[in-house]
Amino acid sequence: MTEGATGSTVPRRQLGRYLRDLRNKPRLTVRAAATALEWSEAKIWRIESGHTSMRSLDVETMCRIYGAPADMTEALMALAKETKARGWWLSYNDVIPEGFDVYIGLEEAAARFQWYESELVPGLLQTEDYARTVIQAGQPGVAEAEIERRVQVRMERQVILERVTSTPEVNIVINEAILRRPVGGEKCMVAQLAHLIEIAELANVAIKVIPYTAGMHHGIISNPFVMLDFPTNGNGTLTEPPIVYVEGFTGALYLDKVHEIERYSVAFAGIWNAALAEATSKSLIVESIKELDK
Repeated sequence: MTEGATGSTVPRRQLGRYLRDLRNKPRLTVRAAATALEWSEAKIWRIESGHTSMRSLDVETMCRIYGAPADMTEALMALAKETKARGWWLSYNDVIPEGFDVYIGLEEAAARFQWYESELVPGLLQTEDYARTVIQAGQPGVAEAEIERRVQVRMERQVILERVTSTPEVNIVINEAILRRPVGGEKCMVAQLAHLIEIAELANVAIKVIPYTAGMHHGIISNPFVMLDFPTNGNGTLTEPPIVYVEGFTGALYLDKVHEIERYSVAFAGIWNAALAEATSKSLIVESIKELDK
């Protein structure tokens, strides 16, 4: 992965995990660590969850408090320098929702997406007009210029689908209701559905539709989510453990505990199996276009 692609998100999360493990080894609580470092508990949490960049000197201080060996301290100080790398999205910081920059960085680094959506076309597959309609609905009263910048961020993210190197595998299941909901009006929706068909032609993208007739399925219980898997290093170890991103109306969750990943893996497998085959899904999308374009 390159600095320009992933920015500082992955190094920040990696450093946070190492520091958390070092703190846990002597069974030092967050409160005790914060007291020893003369920092707030919130700052410790932000560091360990990968939400902030780090100075090498601060990392050195933490390693000393935690009793880390010299070679580990040196390695983590070097990693701290990588947490200051800038991704393309930082130029849009004024319009990116708080915390979403973390997700964009992870999205850039992912090797595989397993994505379920029930109400709206996933952001990576949206047309400009569809995205604009969705963003305007979620940001009432926001200036048009800001809306356009938010739309541009969404369009920029989609470059990963067709990038030349490290092209991710993208498996997406959408609810049939998404096809029937004319977001932005009939003309906008027809263009959006046509775009889905076009994107589905990419070798690395698979789009399936889960029909109303599927009845009860895992997605009804899980609600929408994205599971991201990351590439491996030369020695076969993951560069970053899998993560599940769940977006809510007032915030988002990043889930990475083993039992959480396992549960969502089972859920996605169930959703994928309950969905129509890719060819049949395409036919249903075409049928929806005809119904809207009368």
